[in-house]
Amino acid sequence: MVPVLGRYAGLLAAGLLALVVLGPLAVFVPLMSALALGALAAVAAGLAQARTTALKARCEKLSGEVDLLSRRLLKAETAVVPPRPEAGDPALRAEVQELTVELGLLSGIVRDLTTVVSTQDTEIASLKARPEPRPEPPPAALPPAEQERIPAPPEAEPDTAIPASPPRVAQPAPQPVAGTRTPEAPPVPRPIPPRPAPRAAAPWSATPLTATPLTATPRADHEAEIVRAFEADALEIHLQPTVSLPQRKVTAYEALARLRVDGQLTEPEAFLPVLERYGRTTELDRRMLQRAAIVVRHLARRGSETMLTYGLSPLSLFEPGLLRELARTVADDPALAGLAIALPQASWQGLDGGQRGLLLSLRGRIGFSLDRADDLRFDVAQLAGLGVGQVKVPAELLLRPGPERRRLSDIAIEDLAPALARAGIRLIATGVADEADVPDLIDLDIPYAQGAAFAAPRPVRAEVLAAPPPEPPPAPAEPEPERRPFRSVLRRAV
Repeated sequence: MVPVLGRYAGLLAAGLLALVVLGPLAVFVPLMSALALGALAAVAAGLAQARTTALKARCEKLSGEVDLLSRRLLKAETAVVPPRPEAGDPALRAEVQELTVELGLLSGIVRDLTTVVSTQDTEIASLKARPEPRPEPPPAALPPAEQERIPAPPEAEPDTAIPASPPRVAQPAPQPVAGTRTPEAPPVPRPIPPRPAPRAAAPWSATPLTATPLTATPRADHEAEIVRAFEADALEIHLQPTVSLPQRKVTAYEALARLRVDGQLTEPEAFLPVLERYGRTTELDRRMLQRAAIVVRHLARRGSETMLTYGLSPLSLFEPGLLRELARTVADDPALAGLAIALPQASWQGLDGGQRGLLLSLRGRIGFSLDRADDLRFDVAQLAGLGVGQVKVPAELLLRPGPERRRLSDIAIEDLAPALARAGIRLIATGVADEADVPDLIDLDIPYAQGAAFAAPRPVRAEVLAAPPPEPPPAPAEPEPERRPFRSVLRRAV
């Protein structure tokens, strides 16, 4: 209480004095009291104005000091904290990105090796668990006359089930154990995702007792025919349109691979597993992308804005050379902006750091698509961040989900297309084979559809594929030598 009274003692004294003086004046001389009160108010206002000016000057001085301190602090933090790689040299950023891609690829290779080793350990354990067969007694010795009648075994013919060029991943065939029977047919190799499995063993083997060649199985012959047809470049590209609903206007095409084996077209379901076992999927994608690029250039020359989509094999994600070649090709030819590559939903969900970096280098140059969806619980924000522009869902999953209700989205199916459209993603119903399903798709507000009900895949004309490659841009013309008068030459000589 005392400090407060001491701080305001002057004001209290002035107030008491004014009350004592102005009180009687207000009773006896009202005019003088009013003038005195006005003068007192003017003095108080002047004092308040002076105090306000002083406080304002102090605040400005304090603000300047705080500003100076903040600048010094920012300068000190900048000198202590090193700059981030994003704000450094572009060469450093490129090296960091390259190291990130290499680390991602190494992690994928280690994961594949782990899968292969675990599979081999399981197979070895199953083989050890089998009981060993009893050795057969040696054949009884025949007299020399009978041995002369027995013809000599024919020489083994070369294997025709193995292609001319060996696959990339190959392992030596296991040697037969003494005392065991020769199998009648070689074991059918199983693909080990995501790397191709070793190629099939030789279709014949010999035991230590007799050398009896075995004929190749029909399946091995069929696989050999598929590989020979692929090596002979009997690959064809077919296009199937994607239409808008309900107008049925063609808005895009899908490039489908067909292999002509012995004069007959083969679907991908028949030859793709064989090419995966023999390590030819990357070469298949490389050839199909070359043909798709020719078709995209043809559409661009015609002024068409339709997009061409090709479904990339998941195994090609583990070959960084393919995506880098595609990035260089797209960078050199802006007309390929109408090309889009499609990947299954499982591949989009299992991308590692290296694969994500390779795909992000293609973002903005070509389009991305999610294909073969089996789960409608999409992460729309993640897909939009990866640059996915369209999602293809089977019509059966949209119309007749069946017992797999757990794979449906939390929102209604008729609201799925608008939710994707808000992120710039188109929803396409694929595999529409029945005309009766079209009205149901329209009722679900599905904007686009694809299937045999609209148009079957058709081959690309030969004259389109035989079009010459785009001409390189002309080299800049060299500047002509400057012509100068003879007098200037003489002056320089002097």
